[in-house]
Amino acid sequence: MPSSTIDHVAITMDGNGRWATHRGLERVEGHKKGAEKAKEIIRGAIDLGISTLTLYCFSTENWKRPQEEVDFIMELIPKHIEEEQEFYNRRGIRIQWIGKRDQLAPHVKASMLRVEKSTQNNTNLTLFLAINYGGHDEIIRAFKRIPWYKRLRKESITEDLLAHYLDTTGRPNPDILIRTGGDIRLSNFLLWQSAYSELFFTKTLWPDFTIEELTTMIQQMNQRDRRFGGLSQ
Repeated sequence: MPSSTIDHVAITMDGNGRWATHRGLERVEGHKKGAEKAKEIIRGAIDLGISTLTLYCFSTENWKRPQEEVDFIMELIPKHIEEEQEFYNRRGIRIQWIGKRDQLAPHVKASMLRVEKSTQNNTNLTLFLAINYGGHDEIIRAFKRIPWYKRLRKESITEDLLAHYLDTTGRPNPDILIRTGGDIRLSNFLLWQSAYSELFFTKTLWPDFTIEELTTMIQQMNQRDRRFGGLSQ
């Protein structure tokens, strides 16, 4: 498999429910399949030489979905990550949870914190799991993390200062932001960090997404002229 020349890939894993519905299954079966697909893509990301992967698991807006589906997802997430701890550690994957924590059930938070601690010394891949995450909320929380933020003078508020308090601090911004499932929008995902990300939208539903499709996107991205507001050389 060819190595990647990019550091960070971020993915909105959309289409689980529709994948199941198209097969005459309950929507929750699509979320189970989606969790299996996530493990496959994580493994492939390591093989591609990607150092950071962010997966959009559950947004701050997803609470609007049917309660049965929300409850299933909130049980699936801790169950899946607990079961995969051995895989994470064997493959050198560091788990970091990004998102608003105080709204989640205690057992979900406890599972996430256990996996974060268990994997904190791993260095092959940083895996950000965006759970109860929203870009607007992250920026607000970043401001509130700044010491004495209410007393800050205008001239002391800089991009570097705010970026230091974002959930993803210490890691590069996404080179590529991918959305599966056919919709063409960001949906409040990494709004600050994706300012100069290359965007890819695919109609492929998340459970059908493949390493080959990801590799093709990386190859296409490497052919793009990333000017970051400047001019081509």
